[in-house]
Amino acid sequence: QVQLVESGGGLVQAGGSLRLSCAASGRTFSSSAMGWFRQPPGKEREFVAAISGSGVSTYYADSKKGRFTISRDNAKNTVYLQMNSLKPEDTAVYYCAARTYESGSYYERNYDYWGQGTQVTVSS
Repeated sequence: QVQLVESGGGLVQAGGSLRLSCAASGRTFSSSAMGWFRQPPGKEREFVAAISGSGVSTYYADSKKGRFTISRDNAKNTVYLQMNSLKPEDTAVYYCAARTYESGSYYERNYDYWGQGTQVTVSS
């Protein structure tokens, strides 16, 4: 079993930055790819970014490239999502997810464990 706890969400003005963190426990972290997804109000959950267990490979939704950066610190069992130049349309609940494979995935169905989510609100 894996437990994931997100933190770092909040209210920010458009153009600002936030860094989300996801602390993991319960499994060998470095063998688990991690992903970030988000669910805007009234919409379906969507892929944001993912990173392989080693951290060598990263994956981004096309619309997030350049503004969002995923990283991980395996010594701290933590994955991060740095979000810059935030826009009101980035408002969503952001979820951290883990899969039992080293390689990342763009697809929600390939993740086995999920955090409870953290709210990010970007004001205009």
